[in-house]
Order: sequence, then C-alpha cells, then structure tokens
Amino acid sequence: MALTDPLGDMLTRIRNGQQARKDSVTTPASKLRAHVLDVLQREGYIRGYSEEALGKHPGLRIELKYFEGEPAIKHVARVSKPGRRVYSGSKELPVVRNGLGITIVSTPRGVLSDAEAREQNVGGEVLAEVF
Repeated sequence: MALTDPLGDMLTRIRNGQQARKDSVTTPASKLRAHVLDVLQREGYIRGYSEEALGKHPGLRIELKYFEGEPAIKHVARVSKPGRRVYSGSKELPVVRNGLGITIVSTPRGVLSDAEAREQNVGGEVLAEVF
C-alpha cells in the first residue's frame, strides 16, 4: 500500500518511539525527511540521525533525546496535510507555546524553523509544530 503522507508517518514514528522509551527509531529515507530532521537536531529535539540501509532501500535511524527520563518532544503534530495545505507569510507564522516550541516551515530557502524563517523574512508551507 502506498504511503500518502511520508512526513506524517515519520513524525508518528518519533512520537510512538518516545512513548515506548526507545533509544532510536528507523524510517525510510527522503530528502524532505532529512531536512526536517536537520531542523529538529539544530533546535535540540533529537540527538541526531544517520543514514542506514533498510533491506535494499535507504533509511534513516533517528536517535531520540530524553531529559531526566522525559521525552524532549512533548507534542509533535502535522499542520499541512495532503488534503489541506497550509501556507503562511513570514509575518503570520504561528507562534507555538509563546515561543517555547517551534514551527517547521518549508520555504524557498529550504526547510527552516519559524525563527529562522522570520529572520530571513520568508514564508512557506507550515509542515509541523513541535514543543
């Protein structure tokens, strides 16, 4: 069966892995997933990720992060879905938990966090929110 929302699938794997207190989770590789993981790593929500073979297909191993036994990611949700795309200008980017969380945005300058997008004055598709 074809996967209709690969990014949503990766975010669900991260959420499920942290609920089960796993050290790491694996997901099929794609450029968009890798760029989103770069943002999560820069913002300190995951320890890191690496490329790994899943059978004959490339995959990504995501190292999950915990702080005093609690997951670093309390909430992760997909905003723009295949059935309803959500776009936002640089001035209207949503603020998550009064700036304690981040919004991941796909812009013409790459996948950025909301703070980076505001700094570069670019908007785009709002992919996910994390806190």
